[in-house]
Amino acid sequence: MSATALFVTGTDTGVGKTRVAAALCRALAARGIRVAAMKPVASGCTQTPEGLRNEDALALLAAMNVRAHYREVNPYAFAPAIAPHIAAREAGVDIDFAVLDRAYARLAVQSQFLIVEGAGGWLAPLDASRGFADLAAHWQIDVVLVVGLRLGCLNHALLTAESIERRGLRLRGWVANGIDPQFERLTENLSTLQNRISAPCLGFFPFAPHADPDALARNLALDALMASGELS
Repeated sequence: MSATALFVTGTDTGVGKTRVAAALCRALAARGIRVAAMKPVASGCTQTPEGLRNEDALALLAAMNVRAHYREVNPYAFAPAIAPHIAAREAGVDIDFAVLDRAYARLAVQSQFLIVEGAGGWLAPLDASRGFADLAAHWQIDVVLVVGLRLGCLNHALLTAESIERRGLRLRGWVANGIDPQFERLTENLSTLQNRISAPCLGFFPFAPHADPDALARNLALDALMASGELS
């Protein structure tokens, strides 16, 4: 596999993982880098004539500059907007890591960078015994953490960073994403995160639900990401 892979996780669900993952894709593509993306398992999908489609996976597909089939970007899609392991169980489907491996390999061989977005938080389950953290460890890929800026984010961010490191994976950087327009003491919270997370902050996205995707991409400190690891 030729690609450098990054696993985008978050402090919780709804914190902006797709926003950041798509921005990473656009930022890398703007530099002429071949970038693919993947949402291995997604729930909350809509039935279309082509089959179940997930809004996050479609956003990644639109942001990447490597051509791929939807099924490669999102191998497992489930309709209910519930935890993926529950959705899979209700659908009578076992999430097979070998299926995910094949999609990952096809995307990786075509790209220089592969952005993999999880679902929910870092420890969100995939089945009775494994979760997204196990998938990242299975692929041994570095992690980018999206911190949803709201009350409680300090604890969630530090616990997640600690769990990533305990699994022997590298936290390549983190992005602060505004999700609560009433969040108090923003500057103080950002300072605390910068002081307590050793990985570099790759960007701050203020609360702006309709922000231009290319503007978000330009707001990423891509040089800091590239400096923290070699592009293979």
